[in-house]
Amino acid sequence: MRKLLIYTILTMLLGTSCKKFLEQPPDNRAVLNSPEKVSQLLGTAYPQANYMAFSESISDNVADKGIGTLERTNIDPFNFKDVANIEEDSPEFYWNACYKAIAAANQALESCGKAKDAENYTAQKGEALVCRAYAHFMLVTFFAKAYDKATANTDPGIPYVLKPEKVVFEKYERKTVQYVYDMIEKDLTEGLPLIDDNKYGVPRYHFTKAAAHAFASRFYLFKREYAKVVEHASKVFPNNNVVAMLRPWNTEYRTLTYNELWARYAKATEPANLLLVETQSVWARNYINVRYGLDATKANEILLASNVTGGTRIFRYQLYTLGTNNYFLPKVNEYFVRESVNAEIGWAYVMVPLFTAEEVLFNRAEANVYLNNINDVLSDLNTYAGTRIYNYNASQHAVTASKIKSFYRTSDVQQGALTAVLDFKRAEFVQEGMRWFDLLRYKTPVVHPTFEGPVLTLAADDPMRIFQIPDLAKQAGIAQNPRK
Repeated sequence: MRKLLIYTILTMLLGTSCKKFLEQPPDNRAVLNSPEKVSQLLGTAYPQANYMAFSESISDNVADKGIGTLERTNIDPFNFKDVANIEEDSPEFYWNACYKAIAAANQALESCGKAKDAENYTAQKGEALVCRAYAHFMLVTFFAKAYDKATANTDPGIPYVLKPEKVVFEKYERKTVQYVYDMIEKDLTEGLPLIDDNKYGVPRYHFTKAAAHAFASRFYLFKREYAKVVEHASKVFPNNNVVAMLRPWNTEYRTLTYNELWARYAKATEPANLLLVETQSVWARNYINVRYGLDATKANEILLASNVTGGTRIFRYQLYTLGTNNYFLPKVNEYFVRESVNAEIGWAYVMVPLFTAEEVLFNRAEANVYLNNINDVLSDLNTYAGTRIYNYNASQHAVTASKIKSFYRTSDVQQGALTAVLDFKRAEFVQEGMRWFDLLRYKTPVVHPTFEGPVLTLAADDPMRIFQIPDLAKQAGIAQNPRK
């Protein structure tokens, strides 16, 4: 009887102890019960993947060198084929990273909504909404047709996820591009006013007010709402202090070695960088040597030939060559994280500038072209040229309406100004994948001559302009993009 009583007491005590143990969270970060913990989670609400490899390789910035490093994330986009790779720098890796970021944003929003002191979570809610909008915007840009008001109501979009996933196989639908854009705009316009820059330890890794306005300027450029582009872009430059925020390529950068440039380009202290994200990527070690990249012909076409200023050689001081016909600008820098202190293996990372002051300036200039504010366009073009053109002299190199008409051989200064903006923008972001966004918006055909002879053409309506939705997404009921 005494033994039975002892066993009974022990069982009760053990049961109580197990229950108390299981009631404790295994990690105090799993309970998002403070604004600070939600902020920590939001550090992962940015897509930690790099799109540069596949978006640059499909663009008209690259040529077939005949030799070079062979990477599927470079080969397949150049040949206008689906990328046969699911690792870092692939479209599938980017897709997954975007939805991971969205999941983090949704978890943060749920915690903000359930908090008893919701008023203390306002800034976190704002950041989460803008993060969710951004990740969906990038997904719809790469994996659906470019926004066209005439067809957006019928073009298939991508799933817009609004809540944390609670089941193993959730079913999603793509709906339409218009629906996705409407939801992006809703999140963006609701979230932006709530952002509080004072809540960030290192602001450049978060959506500050400036970065959110930069995103809005890109979004409305795609949507062709040009007055809103100008409105948001101008808010990035307080007191219109544009020059102070642009990279000083032909002055301060001129004195730096390429190793110093690599170290500085994506630093959080660089005023031009409005938003940075750490990405797992090998693009930094590949972009110089890949077979399909910037060769002498493309370098001359994009950077070294005469331009509308009357001067030559954009980035003349910083364009380098390596080996045979490999041209590069020291932008994309790698840092390597070893698996352990003594390990020889690990992971390569690249810090990616998601938004920069230069892009915002170009967005504003392009919007002003359509608003026929040509003097404002000329002002922004000259501000930019003053920081880029080789041996710049304002009296010689100022962009004027007459220069635009003469250089582009057109009587239409508006069309010429648009071409000038896009030409400067192409030069600015070479090897960063940004050119693809403009080719998408304008439905510009892309032509890739090959070393062997055949010429590959990606037409304006070619289905291969839309990257393929991953096979695994079919398990969630998501239809893939059509192919030829």
